Amino acid sequence: MPLAYNEIGEEKLYKMIDIFYEYVKNDHRINHLFPDDLTETAYKQKLFQTQFLGGPNLYNEKYGHPMLRARHIPFKVTPAAGEAWLENMNRAILDVGIDEELREYLMARYTLTAKHMVNSED
Repeated sequence: MPLAYNEIGEEKLYKMIDIFYEYVKNDHRINHLFPDDLTETAYKQKLFQTQFLGGPNLYNEKYGHPMLRARHIPFKVTPAAGEAWLENMNRAILDVGIDEELREYLMARYTLTAKHMVNSED
């Protein structure tokens, strides 16, 4: 598959992330894992997703290596939390109108990452 970042584009990717965090903010299953003000979190996610999906290495340039698992260790990330994260991201992907083939590709990548982030039992 060509670079997902190029297919989605920055504008749609950033909109998807903003929508995702609106869902997260209202999702009692995982909103306790996030700060009340999601501005900085969304900004970092935009930089990370840009690079994760094949765009410029914006996150690395500003914050260094993502070290995803290490950065999430302070939080109790359960399998249920991972599923909630994935459900909210899938909804955001659908909301911005990403086609089915690309959505499946994204969700496969996000699922692997979500499972890697789990550090606690439900």
